[in-house]
Amino acid sequence: MSEKVLVCGSVAFDTIAVFEGHFKDHILADSIQSLSVSFFVPSMRKEYGGCAGNIAYNLRLLGGSPVPVGTVGGDASDYLAYFKGLGIDTSMIRVIPDMFTPQCFITTDLDNNQIASFHPGAMLRSAENDLSGTQAAWAIVAPDAKDGMFAHARRLKQQGTPFIFDLGQAMPLFTGEDLEQMLDLADIFTANDYEASIVEQRTGRSLQEIAAGMKAVVVTRGAEGATLYAGGKQTSIAPIKVASVVDPTGCGDAHRAGLLYGLTRQWPLEQACQLANVMGAFKIASRGPQNHKPGRAEISASLKQHYGVELLA
Repeated sequence: MSEKVLVCGSVAFDTIAVFEGHFKDHILADSIQSLSVSFFVPSMRKEYGGCAGNIAYNLRLLGGSPVPVGTVGGDASDYLAYFKGLGIDTSMIRVIPDMFTPQCFITTDLDNNQIASFHPGAMLRSAENDLSGTQAAWAIVAPDAKDGMFAHARRLKQQGTPFIFDLGQAMPLFTGEDLEQMLDLADIFTANDYEASIVEQRTGRSLQEIAAGMKAVVVTRGAEGATLYAGGKQTSIAPIKVASVVDPTGCGDAHRAGLLYGLTRQWPLEQACQLANVMGAFKIASRGPQNHKPGRAEISASLKQHYGVELLA
């Protein structure tokens, strides 16, 4: 059986700059109607990111076989070379030469407030990236252009590839009717607790009711761990206490990678969710979405320590 995972979603750059001051001292409420501000940012870094990029990175850390499915611009040669160096199959990343790779520009201040801008670039044409005929054990449809998410979901359903629907940052794009269509196509739904509450509100259904028509629903709850809804039962997945919370960016993507790894190995869902928690804990202790580098032995030791589960068996 193939252990490949089709990872559909954004492949993007994140540029993070730090303003060594406070936005509140420069953005005045009584002048907001004619805003014109400029921030001096001596510290800046560029990160490889995007939901598909981050999930693929974490799956590769586990020894998995991710195949990211995304669209990038002509400026992504370094990202593609970096992924190839990690042994990640980039054959389903489509390059559109006359467009930019999706990019998020984030400026933070000393209070950790953020001002962000997102340029979708080549992501706007993600629906054109046809994955039909690509064999995989599992897939995930992660945040991307809305039409791209629907196109990937329908193609996966048509060819019989089970997949996770990960709503994430795409939440504002989906109406209740849209969500019902995606949930009907998907096998597993994942969301954080806030997203899950919005889905309940927009569909008029509880998570238990949604899970009744799927293989499972998995809701992450930050420091409180996660909740698995499956087989008519609700199971709490105990959290892992981390020594320091450095950066939550990409934690959800790391969590999805752990879940997918367990699914491709046909683990019980509870154990797959436990591995997902382990991956999220490694990520949150590192700055940036793809800078943590635990080896399989380290991941296995943490999984064994916290949940009594063997990764390397």
